[in-house]
Amino acid sequence: MATMTTGNPSRADANRRRILDVALAELLRDPDASMDQIARAAGVVRRTVYGHFPSREALISTLTDEAVQALADADAAGRTGVTDPAEALARSVLALWATADRYRLLIALAQRTVTVQGIRERLAPVRAAKIRVLQQGLEEGVFTSPLPAPALAYVHEQTLFAVMEAVNDGLLAAEEAGRAATVTVLTSAGVPASLATALVTRVSAHP
Repeated sequence: MATMTTGNPSRADANRRRILDVALAELLRDPDASMDQIARAAGVVRRTVYGHFPSREALISTLTDEAVQALADADAAGRTGVTDPAEALARSVLALWATADRYRLLIALAQRTVTVQGIRERLAPVRAAKIRVLQQGLEEGVFTSPLPAPALAYVHEQTLFAVMEAVNDGLLAAEEAGRAATVTVLTSAGVPASLATALVTRVSAHP
């Protein structure tokens, strides 16, 4: 009788990676995809999927962790070498959106299966980086807001979630959403709309 191989971690890792990649594609295609569907799409038996992820919620939680890490990487890359707070914020949001757009259906799904507090905790490193940029901008007079930087960062975070939901609900075209979200974030930080629009246009033309 055949038994499951436990002594080959590289194969186990490869299986886990394949399951995650296929699960992401399946869930983006069909947010209600079951573990059975994901197993069939990955070319493995259901038991293999459950061997790596004890529940659908655990699988989605892992995918959410990866999405958040991708967002953190995009945020850092977008701000690298930029000293002007407004440009840093614009490049950060555009970079975040380019990554978030791939994951936006997953993030909406995660909001139903992962607690709000859980998502908030996952986003803490991204938020901390945003607070530093906002604080610098407030101190330099580039941004103006009645809110302190940490509170303003929460507003921006929820703005991006709201724009994602608007795209998911068909209220905003996905190809317009990134620039629109970036202008919205900048204006909510006190940058005049005309300047925010011009900055986003310039940054988008020279990523």
